[in-house]
Amino acid sequence: QVEVAESGGGSVQAGESLRLSCLVSGKTWTVGGMAWYRRESGKERELVARITRGGVPREYADSVKGRFKISRDNDKNRVDLQMDNLRPEDSAVYYCYASASGLDYWGKGALVTVAS
Repeated sequence: QVEVAESGGGSVQAGESLRLSCLVSGKTWTVGGMAWYRRESGKERELVARITRGGVPREYADSVKGRFKISRDNDKNRVDLQMDNLRPEDSAVYYCYASASGLDYWGKGALVTVAS
């Protein structure tokens, strides 16, 4: 069993930065790839960024390339998402995802609101 929990959401102005963190607990040694997703109100959940077990970023959504950076610290069982130059369209609930032993684990989400 693995648990993931996000922190760091909040409200900012356009152009500002936020850092989201995802802390993994439980059977952390079983966790493979991880990712951040987001869901805007009324829309489908979309992939924001993903990272390998070894900490190599593998994919970013086109809309966040050059502004967001995903990173991973396995010693701390943590994955972060640094979000710079935020835009109003980045407003969403951000979810941490972990794959472990063939199962999917999701956090409860962190709300990010960007005002214009």
